[in-house]
Amino acid sequence: MPAEPSAPPVGGPAGAPLAGLVLAAGAGRRFGGPKALARDPEGVAWVERAVGALRDGGCDPVVVVLGAASDDAARLVPRGAIVTITDAWSEGVSASLRAGLDALARTAASAVVVVPVDTPDLPAVAVRRLAARVGADAAVLASAEYAGVPGPPVVIGRDHWVALAAAVRGDVGARPYLRAHGALAVECGDLWSGADQDVR
Repeated sequence: MPAEPSAPPVGGPAGAPLAGLVLAAGAGRRFGGPKALARDPEGVAWVERAVGALRDGGCDPVVVVLGAASDDAARLVPRGAIVTITDAWSEGVSASLRAGLDALARTAASAVVVVPVDTPDLPAVAVRRLAARVGADAAVLASAEYAGVPGPPVVIGRDHWVALAAAVRGDVGARPYLRAHGALAVECGDLWSGADQDVR
């Protein structure tokens, strides 16, 4: 397998950055508590791992959306990441996505890599692969795939942020929008499983 590219800053046509977004606002009912508070067996917070994967993959800035247990979760967010809190977190992932895109609208980012907090095994190399394929073009839509099955991360160009925020509802995220708009599929199954963790 050829080596993956290193992670220099990724810019769009005008040098605008590729941002990162971690969705970590939910209550984690099936999980037994907010996943923003979860830690791996070594004691590293999942939210820290997600921010690290995005940063190491070339994303800057990185926004983390919190909701349930936000006071405790905010203490686990690495220094330098932008924390935004949604009071509507109980509505589902759609509220988190809207809050994150709203925060990103105040940055210079031209595209964003979106990951849920419950994929602690996400490697930075998967982020780099998507970034290498699509860059930070404001019109881009792309998704990782695992043996043909869509999964995180996804890349959403700035041109889509307003329409996507209006389209999402309840606990359904960006997937229907990406499918309807022909998002580019980037196979990453050779890098990791793409699986989230819904149970402890």
